[in-house]
Amino acid sequence: MIQYKNEQLTVFESQLYKTTATVIQTEDCILVVDPNLLPNEVEDIRQYVQEIQNGRQIYLLFTHSDWDHIVGYGAFPEAKVIASETFSKRQNKDEIIEQIHAFDDQYYIDRPYPITYPIVDEVVTSDGQQLDMGNTKLTFYNAKGHTDDGIFTVIEPLGIWIAGDYLSDMEFPFIYSSSEDYIATLQKTDKILQTHQINLLIPGHGHATENENDIMRRKIDGLNYIQQLKTALQANTDHLHLLDGYQYKKSLKDCHDENVEFLMKELNNHN
Repeated sequence: MIQYKNEQLTVFESQLYKTTATVIQTEDCILVVDPNLLPNEVEDIRQYVQEIQNGRQIYLLFTHSDWDHIVGYGAFPEAKVIASETFSKRQNKDEIIEQIHAFDDQYYIDRPYPITYPIVDEVVTSDGQQLDMGNTKLTFYNAKGHTDDGIFTVIEPLGIWIAGDYLSDMEFPFIYSSSEDYIATLQKTDKILQTHQINLLIPGHGHATENENDIMRRKIDGLNYIQQLKTALQANTDHLHLLDGYQYKKSLKDCHDENVEFLMKELNNHN
C-alpha cells in the first residue's frame, strides 16, 4: 500500500503494524528507508527503486536495528548503507537475525533474498553529523530510548524528517533501552523544528504528517505517557487509562505491559 506520494518521495505502508518504508529520490541519489516487511512488499519497493534509479546511487537508511526494520536489507545488494555507529557495532546481531527467521518460520514465509545483518558504509557517530551528496544534505540526530542505536534523519532541501519508531500517531512509546533517553529524544523535536524547515515527518509506524502542530502533539502525547506511567508505578495506582484513544488495544496492551516491566526495573535500579 502507498500511504503518501509526491514527485520526490513515496511512503509505502506494510499490512503489518502499519510499518513504513520510504523511497526518496533527489537529483543525486535514491534513499530507501527501512525496506520492509512481507516479501511481496519488499519486492514492490525493490521494483519501484529499479524503475526510477536512472543510474543514481542507492542508499539504504536504517533508523534502528529492530528486525522488522532491517528485514529487507538483502533485497538491495548494490546499495550503500547508512546507520548509527551503535547499530554497526551491535553484539547481538545474530539474535536479531534469528527474530526474522522465527517470524518467517511462524508464518511459513519464504524470501527470495538472503537474511543478513546490514553492513554499514556511512556510519553516524555524533549528534548533528551531516552527509552531503551533491545538493542533497542529510543531518542526523541520535534518537535513543526505543533502542540504543536509533537516529533521526532530516533530508534537505526537501524538508523530510525520518523519525524511526518515534512520534507515531498509532503507538505510545515502546521503551526498550532507556526512558530517560526516550524523553531526551522526544525533546529534540523543538530543536529540529527550529533548525530545519520540516515539510513532512515520517514515523516508522503510522501515518506521515505535514502539520507542525500534529508533530508537537505527538511529542507531548509521548512525554505524557512516559511521565504518567512512571508516576502511576511509583504510586502503585492504575495506568490502563493511558491506552485510551489508541487503536488495536489488545496488541498494544502487551507492549504496555512490557513498558511496565521495563520501567519497574529502572525504578528499582534507581532506588
